[in-house]
Amino acid sequence: MLKTPLITAIALGSAALAGTGHAQAADLTISCGAVGAELTLCEQGVARWEEQTGHEVDIVSTPNSSTERLSLYQQILSAQSSDIDVMQIDVVWPGLLANHLLDLGETLGEDAAAGHFETIVANNTVDERLVAMPWFTDAGVLYYRKDLLEEHGVAPPETWEQLTEIATEIQAAEREAGNDRMWGYVFQGRAYEGLTCNALEWIASYGGGTIVDAEGEITIDNAQAAEALDLAASWIGNISPDGVLNYTEEEARGIFQSGNAVFMRNWPYAWSLAQSEESEVRDKVGVVKLPSAEGQESAATLGGWNLAVSRYTENPELAADLVAFLTGEAEQKRRAIEGAYNPTLAALYEDEEVLAAVPFFGTLYDTFTNAVARPAAPTGDNYGRVSNSFFNAVHQVLSGDQSGAEAVSQVDSELSRIKRRRW
Repeated sequence: MLKTPLITAIALGSAALAGTGHAQAADLTISCGAVGAELTLCEQGVARWEEQTGHEVDIVSTPNSSTERLSLYQQILSAQSSDIDVMQIDVVWPGLLANHLLDLGETLGEDAAAGHFETIVANNTVDERLVAMPWFTDAGVLYYRKDLLEEHGVAPPETWEQLTEIATEIQAAEREAGNDRMWGYVFQGRAYEGLTCNALEWIASYGGGTIVDAEGEITIDNAQAAEALDLAASWIGNISPDGVLNYTEEEARGIFQSGNAVFMRNWPYAWSLAQSEESEVRDKVGVVKLPSAEGQESAATLGGWNLAVSRYTENPELAADLVAFLTGEAEQKRRAIEGAYNPTLAALYEDEEVLAAVPFFGTLYDTFTNAVARPAAPTGDNYGRVSNSFFNAVHQVLSGDQSGAEAVSQVDSELSRIKRRRW
């Protein structure tokens, strides 16, 4: 099993654009993880399939940033290239990429997605075509230092204001005690899709809506949304480092796992890493739902990834078989236990071994099943432009370049221009 570097993957797409051929060294290629545990688990799953079937698979490494990964996929698919057979795609991409993807319901059979969460299956079904199989689902959660909160006699925060107060207090105490690298709260603040996820959680949990509602109406320009963004901006340089403006998931995890943050917003995958033998915070971490504004409900952005087969693959049945194996119960259970990746099979949330490995899969089940979707469905092919407009405006607020009110007004104007040409 070979691992093809990103620069080669881009070169493959470029070669296809130029009309040149590329001889595949293996039966299939797959992109199914960027770095760390995610990539390792994928390599292990692929190796099991190779052992069972006797076929060989090359793993193509892709950017950690989902925004950059999407651009790479679009380049290769637009060229109708067969260089990547199986692609790991974000939950918001099925509508964007559907025309380039195989109908897995046709290839694997009508019951291909039986047992998976219906909402994700529906999300992955475009024009009655199952264009991707659910692999793991996600929702944002709040990690916290159990030891530090207990030491200070405080419970995990239920509101963002409480988080701000607790983070300020413990950060100051820890620095006074000698840890001048301690921060109160880390999250994903780079101008990319991850910031859309974070900011949607802030806004929705303030009663500010979901940027664009299910009917396609633009809802972002409201006082609650502006207030949520202004609060987040107040964290920068106070309880969050200036560097958070360039953090993705892994940078935030690095700070928290090294023992230098009280709170962290991240996805469930970070649990197994925080509990690893190398972690500075092993057995010191708790996980709860994200805070909200006073009197509002917590909101966690729906995340997760799926596996899809390119329409341009030369081995559609074989590629679909690999997808069915990797998204099957045995692999999803292994990934849940070893990597804390949320299964998309409801039955695994009652599995004793899964719950023993990741207890919050049980306590936060409602969070995962009621997560807030990004407005990909109502905005269709324009979702990428919608998200770009949103996360760039939010980043300007966090950077101190404009107020929350100015940002939501700006996004409203930009989205209105996009919508004039129809979603």
